[in-house]
Amino acid sequence: MLRSKIKRSPNSPKGEFGRFKAPKDDEKLSWTMHVVQKMMYYGISEGLVRRVIHTPARVEEGVAPETLAVMQSTGGKHKKEVWVMYQPLKVKTKIGRPKLRVITAWRYPGVSPVRAAIPIPHDILLELMGGGETSFELPQ
Repeated sequence: MLRSKIKRSPNSPKGEFGRFKAPKDDEKLSWTMHVVQKMMYYGISEGLVRRVIHTPARVEEGVAPETLAVMQSTGGKHKKEVWVMYQPLKVKTKIGRPKLRVITAWRYPGVSPVRAAIPIPHDILLELMGGGETSFELPQ
């Protein structure tokens, strides 16, 4: 239904909208139609979205349930940020990582305020700090 609303050039092959080439699903990423529309609107390439996901400068909890939002700074004199929101799926890739569903991407003019840090469970935090021994029982 959403695909019919996007204007395509009559000579462009399927999956291309003018000069913009829509990303295709692969083993690691699944793309929603919403993110394709936002990439066209903000002029964000598939490679930039992949780079932001792979090496984020900041990671925050997404506004939607069970999502993450990642950011990288762009621009020189005029600071901008590129944000990508994705959701890890239950499907695993060949290397054991979860497949990611890319939900949306956007540009933020300027520097966005830092939200609350991602909550880390107390027992994991103690283990990372080296302050406490963690014990567990094996299931019988």
